[in-house]
Amino acid sequence: MSAPRQNQWQKKKPRPFKIIAENRKARFNYEIGEVVEAGIALTGTEVKSLRQGKATIAESYADAKGGEIWLVNANIPEYLQASRFNHTPKRPRKLLLHRRQIDKLAAAVDREGMTIIPLKMFFNDKGRAKIEIALGRGKKLHDKRETEKKRSWERERGRLMRLKG
Repeated sequence: MSAPRQNQWQKKKPRPFKIIAENRKARFNYEIGEVVEAGIALTGTEVKSLRQGKATIAESYADAKGGEIWLVNANIPEYLQASRFNHTPKRPRKLLLHRRQIDKLAAAVDREGMTIIPLKMFFNDKGRAKIEIALGRGKKLHDKRETEKKRSWERERGRLMRLKG
């Protein structure tokens, strides 16, 4: 006999979301404020390249133009098997957000001098490419030093606690 078929009413196992790219320097260089999850308008070859896990968002940022939010300078390398139908690796990509979210982000950038920073790019449980963006304010050098001191003290304290107990 063959294996029992899955009933249409039975739930499929949820896929764990897979992180494609992460901007690890963002939390060091910026004070992170509100975090928003956004969709990305991509072409087919870009999605295939992302599925291979090849993307970098370290030097990228988001910009508000014409009532839309665009991801600028994110590098998604060309998909090798696509031949002439390939995409340009660093093209600006439109982020898919609700109108209220766009207005809120654009106002914060205009009025308060904040920056929209991508934190991580991932596939959600439905298999859609998403990006987590945040409003951030650039840290000064002394703030960065303070963060580094706190981080090293936490590490040292954890080491001491392990040795004692």
